[in-house]
Amino acid sequence: MKLIEQHCGPVKAGTAPLSRNEAEALAPQVSEWSLSEKELTREFRFKDFRQAIEFVNRVASVADEQDHHPDMFIFYNKVKLTLSTHKLGGLSLNDFILATKIDLAADQQQGGKAA
Repeated sequence: MKLIEQHCGPVKAGTAPLSRNEAEALAPQVSEWSLSEKELTREFRFKDFRQAIEFVNRVASVADEQDHHPDMFIFYNKVKLTLSTHKLGGLSLNDFILATKIDLAADQQQGGKAA
């Protein structure tokens, strides 16, 4: 099943984060995101502050629906998002699922033009 078709689920304390090999296997489905050992990061650029805030609101809605929340940083017309499962101290499947849903929200807002 594709990540975009999945829903974030509860993460039990004590569960191990994804291994590097597991994360690298999922990475092609979120190719615009930068993968590090413990997080996924992506920066989005918009025409202006208003569009950036509209996007942040879209992301907030998706994150609440999925019950998994990114760290968000707003810089006028740029939004930087970082995904990590803090409870695990690294990446979980939820981070990759949410990344696909955020990408969809960006595409819907900008007609596929989010950077």
